[in-house]
Amino acid sequence: MLKAGFTMNQPTPPEKSPVESRGFRLHWVRAIIGGVCAELAVFAVVFPVLHFFGQTAFLASILAASLVMPFLFAIWVDRRVESHFVLHGLLVGIVAALVYLIVAWGQPEPLLYKVAHGLKLVGGILGGLLSLFRANRQRVRGTI
Repeated sequence: MLKAGFTMNQPTPPEKSPVESRGFRLHWVRAIIGGVCAELAVFAVVFPVLHFFGQTAFLASILAASLVMPFLFAIWVDRRVESHFVLHGLLVGIVAALVYLIVAWGQPEPLLYKVAHGLKLVGGILGGLLSLFRANRQRVRGTI
């Protein structure tokens, strides 16, 4: 079928997907890097705590670090994002949880670790919400 402005020898340009036509771009690589770095940062925090402060502090630090590190790295990922901040933050938390599941493949997982995985998702979402709040505040300040 011929479209106006195109001859028989010219291919028709590819149609944009609905996601591309709205200007939405998912930053997969950045979200994956953020999730991997968040999980590595969790390891970097909790193992020294175990060494210096013992088992009880170690268990508490797992929960705290599992919330805080995806939060911080979600903010880092969202620095280069134009929209869908919460989705990018959630992806950071998902990747962080998946990294641990891959590392500990086949090992029994206590309830505390499952709670920590949930906190990784919550931390990523909260980081995305903070980025969304900041972006909205910037837009409001720019229009006044």
